[in-house]
Amino acid sequence: MNRFCEMMLLPTMARLKLAFVTTILAFAWLTMQPLMAHAAVKIQEVKSQSGVTAWLVEDYSVPIISMRFAFKGGSVHDPVGKEGLATLMSGLFDEGAGDLDREAYQDRLDDSGAEISFASSTDEIQGSFRAIQEDLDEGMKLLALSVQKPRFDAEPVERIRSQLLAGIAARSRDPQEQAKIAWSRAVYGSHPYARQEDGGTQSLTSLTRDDLLAMHKAQFARDNLVVSVVGAIDPEKLKAYLDEVFAPLPEHAELREIPQADMKLGQDIKIDYDLPQTSIQLAYPGVSRKDPGFFAAYLMNEVLGGGTFSSRLFEEVREKRGLAYGVGSSLSTRRYSSALAIGTATRADRSGETLDLIRQEVKRMADGGPTQEELDKAKRYTIGAYAINNLDSSGSIAATLTQIQLEDLGIDYIERRKGLIEAVTLDDVKAQAKRLLEAQPAIMIVGPAAKKDGAAPAATSGPAPAPASAGESPEVPAADEGKTQTGG
Repeated sequence: MNRFCEMMLLPTMARLKLAFVTTILAFAWLTMQPLMAHAAVKIQEVKSQSGVTAWLVEDYSVPIISMRFAFKGGSVHDPVGKEGLATLMSGLFDEGAGDLDREAYQDRLDDSGAEISFASSTDEIQGSFRAIQEDLDEGMKLLALSVQKPRFDAEPVERIRSQLLAGIAARSRDPQEQAKIAWSRAVYGSHPYARQEDGGTQSLTSLTRDDLLAMHKAQFARDNLVVSVVGAIDPEKLKAYLDEVFAPLPEHAELREIPQADMKLGQDIKIDYDLPQTSIQLAYPGVSRKDPGFFAAYLMNEVLGGGTFSSRLFEEVREKRGLAYGVGSSLSTRRYSSALAIGTATRADRSGETLDLIRQEVKRMADGGPTQEELDKAKRYTIGAYAINNLDSSGSIAATLTQIQLEDLGIDYIERRKGLIEAVTLDDVKAQAKRLLEAQPAIMIVGPAAKKDGAAPAATSGPAPAPASAGESPEVPAADEGKTQTGG
């Protein structure tokens, strides 16, 4: 998600009313959590007259309605030479819409008490809405304007563009950010995943209002949309709001075909830079979210490094030898790529030792897999943590349901999930360990150059060069178990 993911609106009286209601009800909400964590989430499929479909969880415990929605597309569909378009667009939906310029729109939004935000990622453009029942009508009117008729006026466009350009300039001086750019260029090659979501100075500067209007028309369409709603609203009322907000959009999106990424593993990437620590990153093949072996791979990764304080990597690298403050692995599932990534940072003079140890642990897992005890422990955690991480508020439930829809896991996924995990056998996990971890990984080392003839590491004059169109590293977003993700 880009920097607009957590936009906060001005604290006017109406906004304070929403905050006050939320605070007053927080204690009651928290006391309900032990019950909610074990209760089934009853999901209804609601279809409006125009054919817009949403998943609804009715909850009248608090008078708040949370909506999350997503349009498949995102920055991966930025035209060549216009990188940064989706990111720029996502920052402009509350900067004026319909016949309301920025000031008028913001004034009405503040008075409505509703919260509206948008964010872009590589694969989607997502929206978030929250309001209390008595302010719902006005909030939905404003959401409809922002979804259907964003203005993209000159002043907000230039202001948001300037913010993005300032971020690009700052990252150009950050060796870790430049390392991510070099990593993605090396691993993804010519695939759109190699590009930077914010684009580069040249591409971002060239973007016009016509470009923004064209992308909005191409991606904001009804066949490209998933919606999730949680809160104090019934299906019939929701149907009317779905049509009010989304029915006027085009029926079909206009997206180009994006190939699956062919990750270039088996290479070493060394970036010399005079840093206090050396960063180490490895990428192995991953497994897609729809692959029958997904949960076996997920549980294997939990034992290897995903479990953090209880993982093999943490035990061997941190606890026994003190080589790093933290070390871990993540299973990444994206629309056009998947990977298992491992990362840590350590003293420069011990980076070789640390890398060797990580590779030894990977080989040990590939050769023998986990023990039955380790697998059973990983299963218990993966099953038990889901409600806490993914179903602990109306917003996180809505976000989780949206992700489930994006990944096409089925409306009964939450009910089936425990059984899918319990069905995984030790042989299944061993097979996935061998399948993923026997490959030669891509390895990136970022830190001081190796000493020569006893000399101190040489500092470079700047980060390793990389084109402005390179970007995002393959280890994110991690597969499911994180907050507001599908959770396996």
